[in-house]
Amino acid sequence: MTTDASEDWKQWHEHRIETVSAPYGPPALTGTHWLEDYPDGRLPDIPGRWTAEEEGVLLTGAPEDRLDVDGERLTGAVRLVADVGPAAGARVGTGDRRFVVLVREGVWGVRDFDPAAVTRTAFKGIEATPYDARWSVPGHFTPYGERRTVRVENADGRTRGLELGGILAFTLDGADLTLQVSVGSDGSLWAVFADATSGDSSYHFRFLRPAAPDTEGRTTVDFNRAVLPPCAFADHFVCPFPPPGNTLGAAVAAGERTLS
Repeated sequence: MTTDASEDWKQWHEHRIETVSAPYGPPALTGTHWLEDYPDGRLPDIPGRWTAEEEGVLLTGAPEDRLDVDGERLTGAVRLVADVGPAAGARVGTGDRRFVVLVREGVWGVRDFDPAAVTRTAFKGIEATPYDARWSVPGHFTPYGERRTVRVENADGRTRGLELGGILAFTLDGADLTLQVSVGSDGSLWAVFADATSGDSSYHFRFLRPAAPDTEGRTTVDFNRAVLPPCAFADHFVCPFPPPGNTLGAAVAAGERTLS
């Protein structure tokens, strides 16, 4: 059983490296620009004029901008909404670069992904601890009566809301622990956590994504699959810091730890 789990983890880790190092993986992000900071619509080193509207972004491009939208050269204006999915599928780009439209709490922005970014070309890998069954334990999820939103600092220095759906309880090395978690549209859980290794032998904080609980709230808390947040790979992500109560006293020497 452990052998199978260890092999599954190796495959998961290899797939993770492939995903991160892909042309438009996290290390390819060279900038996140909030349109409210550029009232003239001109973003640093990004062609075109980008103007925030209530329901999206108005992008105006001239032939010399060499902007493509859905694979066609833009000459005029187009209205955009937030991109859904990976950066490789962004509607707007020029050459190999892709410009991802995003919105956070009503503030519109544009991300610039460039496969030639130094952070991507210099990427060497992720240091991760090999699978150890002691870090995979049963967990129990208890939803809140209604989802709660807490204000937490983000990696870019701004404070934003983090929606939390309940408490994930588990026992690790004999200690009863809990994490506040968010709930995805598919029922899966997401925790932003720190521990006694954070900022030392591990990155400042990490993400954990347990599977959707069953009807009785049971799931597996597998820290072997703790991952580095996107901001570990590039400085321009806006990852949320751990919410109150999500800094564990235990030393979780498992999963992804830092960059190679």
